[in-house]
Amino acid sequence: MVWDAWGVASGHTPLPEQIRGLLTQVFGVSGESATRRDEGDVPLRPPVLTPDRRAGLAGIVGPAYVSTESVDRLRHAGGKSTPDLLRRRDPAPQDAPDAVVLPADHDEVAAVLAYCSEQGIAVVPFGGGTSVVGGLDPVRGDFDTVIALDLRRLDALLDCDPVSGTATFGAGVTGPRAEQLLAEHGLSLGHFPQSFEFASIGGFAATRSSGQASAGYGRFDDMVQRIRVATPTGDVELGRAPASAAGPDLRELFVGSEGALGVLTEVTTRVHPAPDTTTHMAWSFPDFATGAAALRTVVQTGAAPTVLRLSDEAETGLNLARAGNVGGTSVSGCLAVTTFEGTAAHTAARAAEAGALLRAAGGTELGPEPAREWQHGRFAAPYLRDALLDAGVLCETLETATTWSALAELKAKVTAALTDSLTAQGAPALVMCHISHTYPTGASLYFTVVAKLLEEPIAQWRAAKAAASDAIAAAGATITHHHAVGADHRAWLPAEIGDLGIRVLRAVKQEIDPAGILNPGKLLP
Repeated sequence: MVWDAWGVASGHTPLPEQIRGLLTQVFGVSGESATRRDEGDVPLRPPVLTPDRRAGLAGIVGPAYVSTESVDRLRHAGGKSTPDLLRRRDPAPQDAPDAVVLPADHDEVAAVLAYCSEQGIAVVPFGGGTSVVGGLDPVRGDFDTVIALDLRRLDALLDCDPVSGTATFGAGVTGPRAEQLLAEHGLSLGHFPQSFEFASIGGFAATRSSGQASAGYGRFDDMVQRIRVATPTGDVELGRAPASAAGPDLRELFVGSEGALGVLTEVTTRVHPAPDTTTHMAWSFPDFATGAAALRTVVQTGAAPTVLRLSDEAETGLNLARAGNVGGTSVSGCLAVTTFEGTAAHTAARAAEAGALLRAAGGTELGPEPAREWQHGRFAAPYLRDALLDAGVLCETLETATTWSALAELKAKVTAALTDSLTAQGAPALVMCHISHTYPTGASLYFTVVAKLLEEPIAQWRAAKAAASDAIAAAGATITHHHAVGADHRAWLPAEIGDLGIRVLRAVKQEIDPAGILNPGKLLP
């Protein structure tokens, strides 16, 4: 990916004239894109990796796979949240890891961790670089040196068992590469988060990722069958069977541990035959409450599509409607998108059942085109965020989840917290929301916030995010549904799992990472 924005350079295009005019009208900004620097002009703090330590690391992975070059360090200086990208635009010297180390396999990862534990070198595991919660910040903590442990060379399909419906990947395999490798066996993983094009299998597991097809295939942590983990004090291999009663499931300690308890090097996941057919259908609902109730009915009936998504009135109007219509179809109220995958007969039966339920719950069919159009542009949305930043407009997201009965109140409170915080700072905001992940007992809420950038934009967003996080915690919802904890959410983790829960995690970390080198400043407060 490019160093100061999302994705690849070819994905970035200027804002259309009509959007620039809208930005001027609503936010009082010109809409003109700011000039961005070349990465070679970005000042970095000098690396402090000593020659002896560099030689020690090179002795494990090879000299060619230890880099202190500025371009490599800069590209591992953080993730892709709006604060991350705002820091990249800061003219002050950037913090970055002192070196980037690229191991080839599990044994080299384990050896690097053992060496760094002995030497007191902090280690930030690095997959696709897509974190949006500060999960990749090169925090030194009490250490004088920090490295990025880049797992891109662990990029193989290690085993494929079509009889059992499982596949084992190296942690560095990206989403597109996983689909390519599985396609050779007629299989698919079916995990398509917005980060899909760049994120890695190890990252999916380490952050409990959830993709757009979660209604049909589940979250990524649901898919995980077996893991192999390297820690500073030894290796862990977990997951012998589809289910077990052999005590607590210790996979749960590492799936979602964000590199703070160990480095996942191999992940065995559930896979399925590549679908023969995909059926699309879009729906409109008069309001968000009616649409949410319809989604609940479908999910609780057991008729959930592969993709099930509902945008509120603001998101429908501004992101999807495109001047009053989507895919040539008039839309009012709230837009819902559904897709069904499988055999032709299976998708037809599921679409008919779900369609009847949505229709009975107040939905109006819009045809397949709005759903196809949404799916076609699914991975392009972050590019618009970057174009808005360049034009002086803050655009950021946050997400949570709660029960169906608490959903409406949570949406109202988080929206109010964001709106009130930004308005008080002198930047009235537009807050949009959608449901994209559903369960029999509840659903996620994903918020997008747009406001004028102020003079101190990072502080501006931090204040708004803190207000929203306080509202989420007070409502008894989760601080994160699928973005993970990272650095941004860890202050709210005690409210979710309790002080005893924090002590349990710290005790585990002390046992497997006694020197505390693994991803300091993340997950644990």
